[in-house]
Amino acid sequence: MGKRHFTELGWRNDPWFRGLCNAIASCKTKEEIANFLRDLGSLSELQSWSERLEVAKLLSQGFTYREVAKHTGASTTTVTRVARSVENGTGAYQKYLMGLRKEAALKKFETPEEVQPAQPVKNGEASRKYL
Repeated sequence: MGKRHFTELGWRNDPWFRGLCNAIASCKTKEEIANFLRDLGSLSELQSWSERLEVAKLLSQGFTYREVAKHTGASTTTVTRVARSVENGTGAYQKYLMGLRKEAALKKFETPEEVQPAQPVKNGEASRKYL
């Protein structure tokens, strides 16, 4: 049997790919995921995957392709491919980037440690305070 090749129409249903998805989904912690990815890929592959994610983050922040390439060391070809995936891919980059934006927005509204929440008021006390 020759080397397997994924196609755009069939990659999701390939049993080997489904097995990979199941293996990643079986990881319970970030450390388990990191260990699994390290065993699965070379350091060069891990660096490439990490670089692509950083490229997507910077593109979503409005940096130009050249600025992203300069900052990350990625080739402009890689930046272009990532941009194409962000815009026209499966939506996974978009979902991840939306989560980052929500997380950043929530951090803006976090209560500083020195500010304590107000003490609960007894029934009717709040309205009497302003009368």
